Amino acid sequence: MARFIGIDLGTSSVLIYVKGKGIVLDEPSAVAVNDETGELVEIGRDALMMLGRTPAGISVIKPMSEGVISKYEVTLTMLQQFIKKATAMSQIFKPIIAVCVPSGITDVEERAVRDAATQIGARYTYLIEEPLAAAIGAGVDIMSPDAQMVVDIGGGTTDIAVISYGQIAFSESVRVGGDKFDEAITRYVRRRHNLLIGERTAEKVKTEIGSVWQREEPLTLEVKGRGVIEGLPKAVKLTSSEMVGALEEPVTSIVEAICAVIEKVPPEMLKDITKKGIIMTGGGSMLYGLDRLIANVTGIKTRVAENAISCVAIGTGMALERYLKDPGKAISFTREKKRYEFD
Repeated sequence: MARFIGIDLGTSSVLIYVKGKGIVLDEPSAVAVNDETGELVEIGRDALMMLGRTPAGISVIKPMSEGVISKYEVTLTMLQQFIKKATAMSQIFKPIIAVCVPSGITDVEERAVRDAATQIGARYTYLIEEPLAAAIGAGVDIMSPDAQMVVDIGGGTTDIAVISYGQIAFSESVRVGGDKFDEAITRYVRRRHNLLIGERTAEKVKTEIGSVWQREEPLTLEVKGRGVIEGLPKAVKLTSSEMVGALEEPVTSIVEAICAVIEKVPPEMLKDITKKGIIMTGGGSMLYGLDRLIANVTGIKTRVAENAISCVAIGTGMALERYLKDPGKAISFTREKKRYEFD
């Protein structure tokens, strides 16, 4: 009678997958709280709308940072509310929960995730590495002997992995993702145009005209903020061509990490990867031209998965279903030398 839930607990958003229903919740990882009492004011999308507009005494908090829990109590409150909203969770039948985690997570960070799941009422908790979950959600046959490279670009981290025989053979995790893209845009606009813009404006720029490859027809977008020199409202027009230079630093970190993994891969695996190509998942993979840039640098064809944003959550839920259906033939999820109890 227990519910089976997969959770993509991301820096930018939380997605919840329920067995038999698919994705039932997709909300920003944000909470608005009263500074004096600590009481919850808003959560998710409603809280994010308040960012930069809150009255005195109310703060908007993002409890996840670089793919891991940074504010434990706030994360607990957020998860409890999200699961209640998504599943109407029973107090009698506790759920079995699978949570995806970055491949570079530390033991302390891992323990925080397990404790959080227990606190919200999980009967059992399983942890799955993000690139493995992303591969399953993208429809990759991870049990195949042919190696497959997956690059999952989330809000706080980018996980690169080479998967073969249901295991991660080589991996790399860098704490660069969509949030770093926003920060790079904010710095560029301040340096180049002497304009201060907020987080939401930077995200809008990234979504609408963000590019790492020159477009055939450049796009423009007018943004408003506060002038650095005069301290008054100011508007400037940004172009997609400018964004190529603005995003160079964080994108270079991701490309270098991909190349570092490729350098470790044996020739036979590299042959498989070259044949099958690199598959990209996560919200960051939607950045215009990123797949073309990676293909140009590595010489390996690269594509963005369908439903790239929800691949990790779907894969997490599918892996849990596979385990519950036939534990004897379930996949073993591993990280370095540690073995998760998943088989």
